[in-house]
Amino acid sequence: MTWPRRLLLSMLCISCAACGPVGALERPDVSGRRINAVATTGMVADVVANVGRERVDVIPLMGPGIDPHLYKASEGDVTRVGEADIVFYSGLHLEARMAEVFERMGSFVEAVAVTDGMPRERLLAPPAFAGQFDPHVWFDVDLWASTVDEVSDALIDLDPEHADLYRDNADAYRAELDDLDAYVRTQAERVPAEQRVLITAHDAFGYFGRAYGFEVRGLQGISTVSEAGAGDLQELADFIVERRIPALFIESSVPVRFVEAVREAVRARGFETSIGGELFSDAMGDPGTAEGTYVGMVRHNIDTIVGALLGGKV
Repeated sequence: MTWPRRLLLSMLCISCAACGPVGALERPDVSGRRINAVATTGMVADVVANVGRERVDVIPLMGPGIDPHLYKASEGDVTRVGEADIVFYSGLHLEARMAEVFERMGSFVEAVAVTDGMPRERLLAPPAFAGQFDPHVWFDVDLWASTVDEVSDALIDLDPEHADLYRDNADAYRAELDDLDAYVRTQAERVPAEQRVLITAHDAFGYFGRAYGFEVRGLQGISTVSEAGAGDLQELADFIVERRIPALFIESSVPVRFVEAVREAVRARGFETSIGGELFSDAMGDPGTAEGTYVGMVRHNIDTIVGALLGGKV
């Protein structure tokens, strides 16, 4: 490993305040080999894999069940980043302080925030989220599709000899995402408008609700770093009883105890609500499963939601 790479590893292990790019980025020559890419979340890795295909080996740092809001890089992760040709991350503060490091290490390895090209007028900025945008943009499939261009452009800049390949792959994946968006809309419309209420552990589904016509409530805030108090739990329980919500949903990356606590509070009020199933929110499913892809994850989520709200009719 070269001296700049060793320095990068040191930078990733110390305070972000001390990090800063030095000099101009020297891109590696990847024309005769596969690109070594690192991605933070599974959703980001999936876009890179679909655009890069046979030209790119992509390693996701955060696997199934990992909460990116709370994630801390391991020594192995630091090494993978230091050895990468290019790094892709979600951005919008999803990865917390890790993203601050990526933004400052531009002279050592190219780091691309896949959400940078998203129209800011389409991003949600909830008042409770300290003036920042809600980072859970992948739940609006049409909005998430804009990341395809960001990834394609970055790979073309790094590997211009294979530009046509990346453009063709990007076109094919965008078409797949268009079909997925249409599928989610069709499924959502099966639920009567007044029944489209989604209750989850944390408020990750705002973009989903806006795009597909669901009212969304979460016990925790947009980031799982925030703690829900007793008042939040009681307020949510009152809402569920008042609206006669038939099902709540757990998330693969958030402890089930949060939703169980809500369910117990609802039961104490004389109303019974069920656990409608597990949704994938901040992480995808296991590699090799349908839910281990972005398309499969989204299909699983909408099928689970619709099935539970319609009493098991998928």
